Amino acid sequence: MDETQALEAFAALAQEHRLRLVRSLVTAGPDGMASGVLAEAVGVTAATVSHHLKELSHAGLVASRREGRSIIYSAAYPVLSDLIAFLMRDCCQGRPEVCAPAMAALANCCLPNGETACV
Repeated sequence: MDETQALEAFAALAQEHRLRLVRSLVTAGPDGMASGVLAEAVGVTAATVSHHLKELSHAGLVASRREGRSIIYSAAYPVLSDLIAFLMRDCCQGRPEVCAPAMAALANCCLPNGETACV
């Protein structure tokens, strides 16, 4: 990920409902969620969620697929991973203890059997 892509992603996330949408999709996992369910989860109308999902899709942070009459949205995990890597790239400067807390937090997020240590 380059700086331009990172700026586009951060600009898309710099809005309350969009940040909530991405967090909801990350929590939902790869199966994703229908836009109507997302609207309810975030507390916005269907039209509003559609607008925000379009912005997030444009930034590459969410993906969509059609299932019957529904559009299912999911987090674009590779892009989110690239964004985190962009932030953490070269963070240690030869001192791994600097990055250790962030790495430990990420390592504890996804535990076996669907458990999570993240809050």
